[in-house]
Amino acid sequence: MNEAQRRRGGRLPAQLAAARELLAAVLRFDAPADAVVSRYFRAHAQLGQRDRHVLAETVYQIVRQLRLWRHLAQGAAAPLDLCLLALGWQGDEAVLGDALRAWRAQVRALDLGGLPPALRYSLPDWLAQCLDADGFESLASGLLQPAPLDLRVNTLRATREEALRQLRAAGIDAALTQLSPWGLRVQGKPALQRLAVFTDGLVEVQDEGSQLLALLLAPRRGEMVADFCAGAGGKTLALGALMRNSGRLYAFDTAAHRIDKLRPRLARSGLSNVHPVVIAHERDDRVRRLAGKLDRVLVDAPCSGTGTLRRNPDLKWRLQPADVARLVEQQGAIVRAAAQLLKPGGRLVYATCSLLRTENQDVVDAFVADHRAFESVDAGVILAQQHLALPGPRPMLELRPDRDGTDGFFAAVLQRRHET
Repeated sequence: MNEAQRRRGGRLPAQLAAARELLAAVLRFDAPADAVVSRYFRAHAQLGQRDRHVLAETVYQIVRQLRLWRHLAQGAAAPLDLCLLALGWQGDEAVLGDALRAWRAQVRALDLGGLPPALRYSLPDWLAQCLDADGFESLASGLLQPAPLDLRVNTLRATREEALRQLRAAGIDAALTQLSPWGLRVQGKPALQRLAVFTDGLVEVQDEGSQLLALLLAPRRGEMVADFCAGAGGKTLALGALMRNSGRLYAFDTAAHRIDKLRPRLARSGLSNVHPVVIAHERDDRVRRLAGKLDRVLVDAPCSGTGTLRRNPDLKWRLQPADVARLVEQQGAIVRAAAQLLKPGGRLVYATCSLLRTENQDVVDAFVADHRAFESVDAGVILAQQHLALPGPRPMLELRPDRDGTDGFFAAVLQRRHET
């Protein structure tokens, strides 16, 4: 159905009309897509679970492929948004009607090999240039795929095998992850929140790559540790479990609403050594009082999030180069402040979920150049000591969805030298 037909009184099927409305809201890019989708579903409580699944999956597929599909829809008889919906539709194809289905079949038969890579993989030109290195096409293709659902088993509550059995008994298709010793990968998007395995604190949602940061920091029982940018606390909980609920673990963050999300997770976990603290900035007095006293500090710095584009594809359309430049300045300030907390011999792990060198290697290089009291430690060696052998040399941990099956992650290990 074209726009003229619609104006003459034709009606779109209800499901397609709802998808059109939701897509228009998401493509304004004035808020994260997941927040827009959640807000739409709250306002349309009459939508059933199946409708919600079709709408959400369709819209996310369009956002992933937006640049390419807009290009392919040029000159089509139907309105642009209906063309986008036809290409991304995840429901019953009959809803689309004969004309849209026929147009979609023509588009799918096209040879796209001659298109510029940034267009073919639906990336902004500036971002494609930043990612343009060995394996670009593999990485860019991997970023277009939906991300799996990973869980971390809380070893204070259960073994990985026990949690796996409970998930399977509840009809959840799950398997052991390949890298994380605590990870489970779940097929599909099952509702976990009401299952006992979740409410009793046996598992938490956390990407497998993120779980490895705790292994790099490797906190010991009885130590004083800080998660400097704790957010909602996924990595904090992993650190607390590694410490076997001993010592003192600070969870710092500048946003009270993020710390508020940590509190119910903390209650489920059974941890009592975690101390959530809302700070004003990285130089807050509550931080400075700990200078030179901590054994280990994790800095999972605010970043572009480009490593999470499988989960948050709208980021690539909302992010601008100026945003990255601002983040790099912030990352440098945070890592410098966090480093002051360490005692001699202490360990700092600087991490991001970014694929951009400017936020990763360049930040670490600048810090080490200005702080001779710190030296880099081989991340691959640390992981091997904990019986995790990753292929190839890994002086710094760099994970990619196409190669490692995880979100994109970077982590560098920095050690404060012992005073002489």
